[in-house]
Amino acid sequence: MIAELTIEDLTPLTALEEQAQSGASAPQLLEALACQDTCVLGYWQGEQLQGYAIVARLPFEAELQAIGVHPTCRRSGAGGGLMDAVIATAEKWASERLLLEVRAGNNSAIRLYQRCGFHEDGRRKGYYPPLPSQAAAGREDALLMSRLL
Repeated sequence: MIAELTIEDLTPLTALEEQAQSGASAPQLLEALACQDTCVLGYWQGEQLQGYAIVARLPFEAELQAIGVHPTCRRSGAGGGLMDAVIATAEKWASERLLLEVRAGNNSAIRLYQRCGFHEDGRRKGYYPPLPSQAAAGREDALLMSRLL
């Protein structure tokens, strides 16, 4: 089940982010839950929060700011379900376009976004710091992607 999260969901959301490691900090999660122009969607399996997505309303567009799925739920359809809910939220807001950025090396996320109708618009060279497991690799490019709504 996918439902909008509230401030009362901060503890399970923070615990999920520790496992999902999407890059959102605890203060960012709290700010997203408290902001009127941001929607935090949660993917629940029973009582367990297994995924989340943060989408922000901009003047004419919407932006996917973060998406995270528990490692044990990846490739189970959770990400696709969250993306469908993000797109529906942006459409409800009458946004013209949905934007996102993703690490150039995150092939599974890029495939998900492409399946959801996103196209690459550009690249930010050296945008992301290296992941802890790839510290010697240097900074990573960000792919800028969008989908018309």
